[in-house]
Amino acid sequence: MVMNSCLPPENTVSDTSSSTSSATPARLLETPLHDLHVELGARMVPFAGYSMPVQYPAGLIAEHHHTRNAAGLFDVSHMGQLRLVGPDSAAALESLIPVDVIDLPIGKQRYGLLLNDDGGIIDDLMFFNRDYANPANGGDLFIIVNGACKAGDITRIQHKIGSRCEVIPMPERALLALQGPQAVTALQRLAPGVEKLVFMTGGRFTVQAGKQTIDVFLTRSGYTGEDGFEISVLDSQAEALARALLEQPEVKPIGLGARNSLRLEAGLCLYGNDIDTSTTPVEASLNWAIQKVRRSGGARAGGFPGADKILAQLASPATTIAKKRVGLMALERIPVREHSALQSLDGALIGEVTSGLPGPTINQPVAMGYVKPQFAALGTRVNAIVRGKPVPMEVSSMPFVPTHYWRG
Repeated sequence: MVMNSCLPPENTVSDTSSSTSSATPARLLETPLHDLHVELGARMVPFAGYSMPVQYPAGLIAEHHHTRNAAGLFDVSHMGQLRLVGPDSAAALESLIPVDVIDLPIGKQRYGLLLNDDGGIIDDLMFFNRDYANPANGGDLFIIVNGACKAGDITRIQHKIGSRCEVIPMPERALLALQGPQAVTALQRLAPGVEKLVFMTGGRFTVQAGKQTIDVFLTRSGYTGEDGFEISVLDSQAEALARALLEQPEVKPIGLGARNSLRLEAGLCLYGNDIDTSTTPVEASLNWAIQKVRRSGGARAGGFPGADKILAQLASPATTIAKKRVGLMALERIPVREHSALQSLDGALIGEVTSGLPGPTINQPVAMGYVKPQFAALGTRVNAIVRGKPVPMEVSSMPFVPTHYWRG
């Protein structure tokens, strides 16, 4: 959520868009916006146990471009929200993730990785320091986890650190994402003051939705590479909020299909495709998410699951990792999908594509995947095997499309 409010491992958008799952509507959960999606003509698909909109009548490509050029509204209420409350909450969370939690300033947000004992990624998450909201206890962290992982994540967090802080799931809250260069223009009409936020900051705001005043908690962040906001709101007020946002001329509803293509262009990982328990942060090229204070020589080095392995990989990647996540640009106009094999130019198997789609913004197929480290240098030519034929690709820097996070 990443920035990753991500797609689940068992059901990517490309899978669900043509899903023949045996799950019936009666067995699927519904977000508070389900009826609104149906009213707006969305094509609903099974996704992380929910009935979710994959696209609206305008279509995926139109939705993608609208988000890049104006503002798109996403329903991501399937994701998990929780709080950690108490004076030891920051240190407790820091014991589970290789990230600097203790030093995160009040009012700011950071990306984190929940790890297993072998350093594999159980989930990626966002956490926000809300200490101002709970001064008596001296600790209040707000966390967003992926929808397909939320039950397991909450259970793990409760088991590991529930004795050190209060773990408070928040199933009564929905989550909306307003993304795009005109998102701030639309939102500030309803919630004056949001324009003062910068990337990865947030707080409590009041939104005027017609005659209804709605209290929300929001951050200036998202999963598209664009400026925007993620807005936590009570289930009972989510539809009123969504309708008020959709009344703004800049805003249109956007489904999970465009969300997937937007995040891939932005070089953001999709949990279950690009990262999972078989990948470490170093293999996933997420070194930037591990601050110096948690690395060897830092003031609070190690102390997280899989620390010995991950710190060794950071120190000597050439001899400790067997694969590396890279960006890939197709040199022909042939889309390359996940699970496509990657070969060297002499035909040796060197890796696999984990995400791949046409890049609507640049009108060129893009992908990411894992290759053996000796093939990870920028500019390296490789072949993806599509329907038995080689498609030439080049290792490329990410993001594929420049990001526009608002930093002031």
